[in-house]
Amino acid sequence: MAIEPVKLSDHEEKPLEDTVVKVYRCSKVVKGGRRFSFAALVVVGDRSGTVGVGYGKANEVPQAVEKGVKDAKKSLNRIALSERTIPHQVEGRYRATKITLVPASPGTGVIAGSSARAVLEYAGVQDVLTKVYGSTSAKNVVKATLDGLLKLRNKETVESLRGVAIKT
Repeated sequence: MAIEPVKLSDHEEKPLEDTVVKVYRCSKVVKGGRRFSFAALVVVGDRSGTVGVGYGKANEVPQAVEKGVKDAKKSLNRIALSERTIPHQVEGRYRATKITLVPASPGTGVIAGSSARAVLEYAGVQDVLTKVYGSTSAKNVVKATLDGLLKLRNKETVESLRGVAIKT
């Protein structure tokens, strides 16, 4: 079952916030010296279950960030949350990165590195434990975290898919 991206028109009640996870600088040697270009990895979310990741490239940082935000808004996803935390333990993977997301009791906070923290906080998760295995590159960790969040299912969804009642 695929999750459809959320349309921007659904977001009149909660405004989207954005943050820059990392800015990458690339240089090209030309006759007169070095020419720099920049890329920005951006996370956009409403802190209540909607999050998107974007990547923008330009010759200056502000334009790269702007393009990244525009890209992130195109790929918004709805996340299944359980109160302040995630409904169950899940593992997200992207290339050489694997991240484990574990639900935590209220008051724990987001125990994560800066890349995973950005995605989790803008998705609206307030209590979670994480551990990254393999590559810790910001791009990979952000995409692996998003993959893990998209695998989450709440109790009602699982009950409807299986056609049985689940006892807790």
